[in-house]
Amino acid sequence: MSDYRGLNRANWDDRAPLHADSGDYSLDSFRIDPSFLSHVVRFDLPRLGDVRGVDGVHLQCHIGTDTLSLARLGATMTGLDFSSASLAEARKLAEATATPIDFVEADVYDAVSVLGAARFDFVYTGIGALCWLPDIHRWAETVAGLLRRGGRLFMREYHPVLWSIDETRTDALTIGYPYFETAEPMVFDDGTTYVATESTVTNTTTNEWNHGLGEIVEALLQADLTLTQLVEHDSVPSNPLPGRMVCDEKFEWRLAEHPERLPLSYTLQARKA
Repeated sequence: MSDYRGLNRANWDDRAPLHADSGDYSLDSFRIDPSFLSHVVRFDLPRLGDVRGVDGVHLQCHIGTDTLSLARLGATMTGLDFSSASLAEARKLAEATATPIDFVEADVYDAVSVLGAARFDFVYTGIGALCWLPDIHRWAETVAGLLRRGGRLFMREYHPVLWSIDETRTDALTIGYPYFETAEPMVFDDGTTYVATESTVTNTTTNEWNHGLGEIVEALLQADLTLTQLVEHDSVPSNPLPGRMVCDEKFEWRLAEHPERLPLSYTLQARKA
């Protein structure tokens, strides 16, 4: 666990160019169409509301497609990520689209010291971020530290019930991984990634954690944030259970059979008093 950052950072440095080259991230559409938004942010729109004129920070922003989408909706955006390769792709995209975004390289737990306390109206964390963090309470304190009074957190995440499902079983939905946060990480060795690509990553080892939904909510409450929305969804913007899911016209994946049986993601909003 002592080197989880180094292991995970190397893995994401490998993934960044593969993701930028893959059509799944639609970088060409961003360059061609100034109104184009990521599929993730388009899903968020009904709950996101008006972000025009707000100072926002996107934590764990990766190659910046969601960050850019929020900027196109009128927010003044900062993106933070620990992967230099990811930020290199994000800066190239922002430059190609003439979008002023400040991209900062830092670990998410260092965000307050690097960016400044009580600086933002809006903290956005995209889907697939929390599983890389070992301590959900420290994350919640970071979010609270970044927000001004009255500022809000907006997040959509993979559901912790989904993350506990054994993806290798195709005959039944079977719990195979921890639901609650554990002291030690789950260690995976996998050269693949979640986009369409024929390439593989070199740094294959990752350390990951699950966090129960109650643990996440309680961490935010203990950080003096007020929960304002919690909505569960039966879809996700990737395919975490290969061979068992189907994709719709909005690029959302659901269980092919009985989608009502498994929560796949959730949207959570909270506000700083």
